Formats: sequence, structure tokens, C-alpha cells
Amino acid sequence: MTPQRVTLITLGVTDLARSKAFYGAMGWTPTADEGEVVFYQINGMVLGFFGLGPLAKDQGRPDAKLGTGAMTLAQNFTTEAEVDAAYALALKSGATALKAPEKVFWGGYSGYYADPDGHVWEVAHNPFWELNADGSLTLPAHAD
Repeated sequence: MTPQRVTLITLGVTDLARSKAFYGAMGWTPTADEGEVVFYQINGMVLGFFGLGPLAKDQGRPDAKLGTGAMTLAQNFTTEAEVDAAYALALKSGATALKAPEKVFWGGYSGYYADPDGHVWEVAHNPFWELNADGSLTLPAHAD
């Protein structure tokens, strides 16, 4: 078993149809739609959206009040112009602006938006990380 991996990230949403419409407006296409949950295949893993109530029940804690915004999902791009375009598309699709893309202290360029349920996304260009041809990221090895 490979312990350092993630195969599926599931985000709780208040309105699954609204989430599907938002991500659809950004060009995302569901791979599987199970009614209460929808899945998107992304670079070797899956991102799912699940209604908050059904997700809490599935977790074995039906009375839990699930929240959002305490973590950040990120998309890296090869240029600052691609970051700007992704940010603009998100806002056009219904995202809430949190921080417009700008040069940042660590030498890159990034911005943040929230999807309709408050899930925070970063869009970034990191000049120190080279993206693979499929847009995925493999961190450079560091010698000790």
C-alpha cells in the first residue's frame, strides 16, 4: 500500500444542482452522477460533490453540521495569463471573489475565489514548479 496518496476528495454542498451548474459553466463534465453525489475524474483522482445532509449521514453522523472554507483546493497554471483567465471564468460562472490574482511574497502569482458553497479555490502560477503535460504536478525532488 502507498500511504501518501489521495484518490477521492468529496465536498459537501447545499444544492447539488447548483454545484453541477457552476462547475459545468467552468467546463467540468461529470464522470458519474449517482443522484445524491456526482463525481468528476481529475488527473488520476476523483472530486465528488455530495449534499451536506446525505454526506453527514453517510459518515455515520447524521446530525453533524458540516462546514466549508477551512481548506483550499488549488489549480496551478503555466502562466500568469492562464491564472487570470481561470479566475475570470470562475467569477463569470458564479464564484465569489476573495483575492484577485497578484504577485505574491513567495515569488509566484495567485488569487482565491469561493464556489457557491464557500469551498475555497486558489488559482496560481508557481515559477519554481513545472507542470506535467496533462496539467498535473510532480514536486521537484530536494536533496538533503
